[in-house]
Amino acid sequence: MHNKNNTILNMIQGESVSHTPVWFMRQAGRSQPEYRKLKEKYSLFEITHQPELCAYVTHLPVDNYNTDAAVLYKDIMTPLQPIGVDVEIKSGIGPVIHNPIKNIQDVEKLGHIDPKRDVPYVLDTIKLLTNEKLNVPLIGFTGAPFTLASYMIEGGPSKIIILRRR
Repeated sequence: MHNKNNTILNMIQGESVSHTPVWFMRQAGRSQPEYRKLKEKYSLFEITHQPELCAYVTHLPVDNYNTDAAVLYKDIMTPLQPIGVDVEIKSGIGPVIHNPIKNIQDVEKLGHIDPKRDVPYVLDTIKLLTNEKLNVPLIGFTGAPFTLASYMIEGGPSKIIILRRR
């Protein structure tokens, strides 16, 4: 592995850096022919469930654009399937929830996530990237509870979130 590029970490700690560090949300994407070719064969969830492939997609923009950080390739919906939410990513639409939350009983049916048991592929991808592949820091992200809850209640993307008082 190359020398570690810690520019973004040094800047965060208030140290002087040689340049403004760069990373882009959704770094892996339409601008990359390699990524477009993979997406012809694999869905987002299929990529994220295969650590080697997910690590490749995460690392690709670092090589192509010389970014100062990698953004873990995954979707904010990742924690939903393990807790019992039937979610599908539909092209041109986004996440679609086939069993939206309608009442308290639906909430009570939701399970609890155990990362080692339920999303080991995410942990394996992170290990692979940080131990073997990356010479830059890795940025992870997740959906905020309100965002995930709004998808689970609305059944998918919505411009208007209706909050009801009972």
